[in-house]
Amino acid sequence: MSLLRARCPSCRTLTAVAVGEDYECHSCGRSFGAGLVRVPRAWGDGGEPMVEAASLALDYPEVAVVEEETLAMQTLAVASDLAARPIVLGGCCCSHVGAVEGLHARHGRVAVLWLDAHGDLNTPETSPSGNEWGMPLRMLLDRGTIAAEDVVLWGPRNLDPPEEEFIAGAGIGDDPDVLLQRADAIYVALDCDVFDPDALAVFMPEPGGPSLEEVERLLERVRDSGKLVGVGFTGLAPDPANVEKLERLASALGY
Repeated sequence: MSLLRARCPSCRTLTAVAVGEDYECHSCGRSFGAGLVRVPRAWGDGGEPMVEAASLALDYPEVAVVEEETLAMQTLAVASDLAARPIVLGGCCCSHVGAVEGLHARHGRVAVLWLDAHGDLNTPETSPSGNEWGMPLRMLLDRGTIAAEDVVLWGPRNLDPPEEEFIAGAGIGDDPDVLLQRADAIYVALDCDVFDPDALAVFMPEPGGPSLEEVERLLERVRDSGKLVGVGFTGLAPDPANVEKLERLASALGY
C-alpha cells in the first residue's frame, strides 16, 4: 500500500490521503496528525499478548501492518513504511529498530528518548533469556544507527548487571532535558512497562514507575521542543482500556 494512502479509523476505507505531514480522509472528511504503522510481532518466548495489543483500535489512519518472518525483514519493512509523522504500535520493542533506522535515513542524526522499565541493552551473549526484545537499543547502538551520547534511557528499574556496566561505560544519560537541548531530531521509544502498573495494562509490569500524568508532562516538553520526528508504543497487553490512554500520550506529543 502506498504511504500516500491509509485506512481511515472511522469509515475503514482506504481513503485517508497524505497531505503534507497529515492525513485527510476523502470519504468521511476527517483529518489526522499522524499515520499508524502496526507491528504485531514479538521476538521472544510467550509474547502473544504483545502481538494482540498491536491491534488496539487507535484513532489514527493505518498506513501499514508489518508481519514479516524475521526481525531483519521486519526492520526493513518498518523503515520503509513510516508515515511523515509516524506512530508505531508494537508488538515488542524490536519495532523501534525499524522506526529509528527509517528516521535515520530520512533525517540523518536521530536522538532517542527510550522510556522503559528495562534496559533493552543485552546481547545474545549477555541475555539471561535469549529474547530479542531485550536487545533492541543495543542493536541500534552496535550498528552505529545512533550514538550513545544521543540516547537517554528514562525510567529503568530492572537492569541486568551487564546492562548496568554497559550504561556506565558507554555514557548513556538519564536526563531528557540534555537531549532536548542538544538534538535536532528525536524519536520517542515508549515501552509502556515504564509506567507504574496502575497506569496501563502491560506485558511485563514493574512496580515503582511514573504515572500517566508524569509521562504526559515529559512528552509535552518533547512536543514543545519542536524536534519530535516519531513515536512508538510497545510492550502492551491487549486491554481496550489502554486505547484512550495511548491517545492521550499521542496527543501530548501533538499528534
